[in-house]
Amino acid sequence: MKTLIVEDDFISRTILKKILSPFGSCDTVVNGKEAVEAFCFAKDEGSQYDLICLDIMMPEMDGREALKIIRQKEKEHGVSPKDEAKIVMITALDTPKEVIDAYYKGGCSSYIVKPIQKAKIIGHILDLGLV
Repeated sequence: MKTLIVEDDFISRTILKKILSPFGSCDTVVNGKEAVEAFCFAKDEGSQYDLICLDIMMPEMDGREALKIIRQKEKEHGVSPKDEAKIVMITALDTPKEVIDAYYKGGCSSYIVKPIQKAKIIGHILDLGLV
């Protein structure tokens, strides 16, 4: 499993990498702009990400905008919904509006509210069929 971790907080980024590294390679970036760039680079290299863990509140470009752009890029490349990267929003925002926006307006695969817990993250990636 190839994973992209998009998180501006160093501690959260480190925890996610420690949890997910046993399942495959993990790249990390610190904002949505870098996430889109990493996604496009991997796609162009023929090595797309299986999982993208995406924080919502970040500088330069937030996770909501990055999610929309990534899903648009997949459509432009003819990626079918079943072959899209699994995108898990991992955030402190847990209002119903945020969750609905992420799923229905953005197209995320799953939504996890911080604090980051190993069992919760592994449960979600198992549910998504990634391991």
